[in-house]
Amino acid sequence: MAERIQKLLHQKQTTGQVTIKGWVRTRRDTGSFSFLEVNDGSCLANLQVIADKNLSNYDVDILRLSAGCSVVIRGELQKSPAKGQDVELQAGSVEVLGWADPETYPLQKKRHSLEFLRSISHLRPRTNALGAVTRVRSRLAFAVNVFFQERDFVQVHTPIITTSDCEGAGEMFQVSATGEKKDAPFFGSSAGLTVSGQLQAEVYALALGQVYTFGPTFRAENSNTSRHLAEFWMIEPEMSFCDLACNMELASDLLKYVLQDVLDNCSEDLTLFNAFIEKGLIRKLKDVVEKDFVHLTYTAAVEELQKAKADFEYPVEWGIDLHSEHERYLTEEVHKCPVIVTDYPAAIKPFYMRVSDDGKTVAAMDILVPGIGEIVGGSQREERLEVLEKRMQEAGVDSTEYDWYLDLRRYGTVPHAGFGLGFERLVQFATGMSNIREVIPFPRTPGSAPC
Repeated sequence: MAERIQKLLHQKQTTGQVTIKGWVRTRRDTGSFSFLEVNDGSCLANLQVIADKNLSNYDVDILRLSAGCSVVIRGELQKSPAKGQDVELQAGSVEVLGWADPETYPLQKKRHSLEFLRSISHLRPRTNALGAVTRVRSRLAFAVNVFFQERDFVQVHTPIITTSDCEGAGEMFQVSATGEKKDAPFFGSSAGLTVSGQLQAEVYALALGQVYTFGPTFRAENSNTSRHLAEFWMIEPEMSFCDLACNMELASDLLKYVLQDVLDNCSEDLTLFNAFIEKGLIRKLKDVVEKDFVHLTYTAAVEELQKAKADFEYPVEWGIDLHSEHERYLTEEVHKCPVIVTDYPAAIKPFYMRVSDDGKTVAAMDILVPGIGEIVGGSQREERLEVLEKRMQEAGVDSTEYDWYLDLRRYGTVPHAGFGLGFERLVQFATGMSNIREVIPFPRTPGSAPC
């Protein structure tokens, strides 16, 4: 709010008058004037406007204003005698641009459930909570780009449509043109929406040194939980001449950097989340920024979980993929801070991860955080041609379809590494929102694709 006030004061100094454009939140009438609460979306706080009954359109317009109406108000910014606000606007004119029928407008002056707001995704950004989420999301995206640009990473726009299944799970949305014939596909071969830009990012990392991609990805996983989306955004850096250690360091630095940036620049919105969404949120974020992450091997993590006095839904034994309940137990109950788990069994990880000397594990790492579980997943990539070919064969991957990927190992191969950071999970962590559908503007989930 302070920045918005400064802009208004500057406008007053240069023009002698202040103009605000926004939407009415509430109207309260007294005998001789009306109080209007107006918000333009730039911050959480409303600006109080005093509309005197002597205004020419007071009876015909101002007394009809209700929540949702859009207005342009010109007037004098002055010190406010009321508690909780520094300034208020004495209206010289009020122009109504768009009316909102109070009988049908669904956003009234009361708290609406997040589930209800999900049913009106085209209007929910006008609420305090979802507006704040959107501003935090925007700031996080800005900080991500600044972080990589300051470290001389090159941004690469990897394709949304791909013929390569990076994860090898087959959970891809197939892409076809209307009326396309099976024997004559539009792209010449079967294509799908990407689940990751990693493989293509490796192409550029092995030419430019260090790159990152930040864009939408898609997974046709029929999972309708609070942690999964069919369309989501991923931050994926790839670095040549980098091993697992430097990969973990970069991922940790990225998390600390962007969360510090949000603490510095979104304090008003975070205060809202801290009060109404997750008690202790601000302290949680500061702990991530200020404290070192705990490092555990997968084997050590399994041993800790097996000793736990907890009734897990999924039993723990060496060789399983850790579930969210296991990841959260490690971060929330055992270590009470983010945990980096490394050296996963090769059998449960994709073919491109570098096989360790023991032949049983790979140079992989996941960063786990309280409340979410896995937020980052990455690895050192397998740079040895013969080992990669063997892994692809064991995984049932047709190497002829990845001949271009194998070329990266045939011609000037080097150790390289990278990771993926789920952007929506990052926004969840920063805002305290328990459902991932609240942190993306238009959530796509099984059976639902609004707007």
